[in-house]
Amino acid sequence: MAQAVTSRVPREMVGAAADGAFKVVLAVVFVAGAAPLGELLGAPVWLMAVAGVALLVGGGIELRYLRSRPMRTYLKLMIGYDACWVLAALVGLLMAWQGSTAGGEVWMGYQVIAPLVFAAVLIAAAPARLPSEARGDASA
Repeated sequence: MAQAVTSRVPREMVGAAADGAFKVVLAVVFVAGAAPLGELLGAPVWLMAVAGVALLVGGGIELRYLRSRPMRTYLKLMIGYDACWVLAALVGLLMAWQGSTAGGEVWMGYQVIAPLVFAAVLIAAAPARLPSEARGDASA
């Protein structure tokens, strides 16, 4: 009797893939809607477009390295990225509540810098070790 082989994809990998895909979708939204979103957020159109490109690059690299980098690295990067995203959003909101027009620029500035830093750290990270390498198996 033949036995079916199924590969189980860890939830963490699904989450990392969803994170990268979300960045790519958000990039398209930022580029396609740069003018109206920029007006809504108080950010210049060029900054919206640059943020879209940065998110596209970051999300694409995140998806590209999904199987070759350790999930532990992904999780740390995603937690740091999201925590700083919340801080940037809070700073932008506080600035807006105080009457500053730069709150949207601060938040969008984060959208430019963070995905590129995320991508650079991911590229520089050590590759994931195969199970055979972890055991020290020379037959791989």
